[in-house]
Amino acid sequence: MSLNISTEEVAEEEKPAPAEATSPQESISELLAQDEQAQPAQRDLARPTAHQIFAQVASNARHELARPASALAVAGVVGGLTMGLTALSTSIVAADLGASANAQFIAHCLYPIGFMAVILGRGQLFTENTLYPVALVLAERRHFWRTLRLWAVVFPTNVVGALLFAVLAVKTGALRPEYVASMANFGVEAARGPAGQVFWSGVFGGWIIALVAWLVSGSHSITGSALLIWVFTFVVGLGHFAHCIATSGEILAAVLTGQYSMGGYFGWLLPATLGNIAGGVMLVTLLEYGQVKSGE
Repeated sequence: MSLNISTEEVAEEEKPAPAEATSPQESISELLAQDEQAQPAQRDLARPTAHQIFAQVASNARHELARPASALAVAGVVGGLTMGLTALSTSIVAADLGASANAQFIAHCLYPIGFMAVILGRGQLFTENTLYPVALVLAERRHFWRTLRLWAVVFPTNVVGALLFAVLAVKTGALRPEYVASMANFGVEAARGPAGQVFWSGVFGGWIIALVAWLVSGSHSITGSALLIWVFTFVVGLGHFAHCIATSGEILAAVLTGQYSMGGYFGWLLPATLGNIAGGVMLVTLLEYGQVKSGE
């Protein structure tokens, strides 16, 4: 008898709990809300809408804002260091092929390598963060201080990563002298120009990189994302648009070889960074948010 009773009790425990009384419409709404948090722009092969891409951007932003500062700092150093692949690849090709227009074009075909490695590898790149957290701030009217915290951690650690790359490239003897000279020449050339010109060049650079982040959020595959990154960042390199992190590796190489001053670097970095922020926030984040908001 006791065995029968315990069996019945087990059977009772295994019975599923009765479902809460909800209407079919409420259940569908809950599923849709869950789907919005589960990469809505990437779950099927249909062309994602602007609303779906924005939902994916917001999901990415929540994840990044929730990370501890130590994790962001490490990812920021990795991002800055990895962006050095852009300076490394273009400098090697330019040194080997010469200074002709065709050689420079081929060199800039490799400019996207650093961006591809950082974005696909989920490193922290400051200019991507002119889209993700800012979009969430606009949508929810909060997270402002957490966004400033993210910027305050990622930006300086990106610069530290770029400096680490420059030290490895210039001071270790790993690169042939002509490669180091080519990198430093790129840096000196990039740093030339008045602050106003650097700022507006940075606006173009920030606009394109934030647009890359938006499009990658709606991509269905790694292959598609890689192609998007390559096409758009190739334009950044070919147009010599200022990018506060990608270009830092080259300019810091010039500083370490004595061809440029550290004060000159910071004089370039400020307008380049402000231009990147303005381009990313004003020309991508605000406009895409307006597109989504006006379609509600």
